[in-house]
Amino acid sequence: MVRALFSTSFFMAYAVFSTGAKQYRVSVGDIIDVDLLDGEQGKELTFSNVLMLGEGSGVKLGQAIGSASVVAEVLEQYKGPKLVAYKYKRRKGYHRKVGFRRKLTKLKITSIGA
Repeated sequence: MVRALFSTSFFMAYAVFSTGAKQYRVSVGDIIDVDLLDGEQGKELTFSNVLMLGEGSGVKLGQAIGSASVVAEVLEQYKGPKLVAYKYKRRKGYHRKVGFRRKLTKLKITSIGA
């Protein structure tokens, strides 16, 4: 049982890349929501700002990555749920309530290339 859990087929290849001042850990087939990106539905986007590659117990960082890239397909452009920011100062009669909805892009990771 333990041997099967730690076999090399159990570990999938993954990458950490950054977009929109955030970092995402993804593997092939993952669906993630990122800040709004230019691209219509069905278009493929390539992210070349890969910070780390990993497969099994091996990890590549920095110069070892080379020209790695993550390719993703745009599934949808949409607005996220409404979030409320509420400010107040006690005993002063000051309060502000502001709502906003983030514009997001839903991506499906199609490949990770080294």
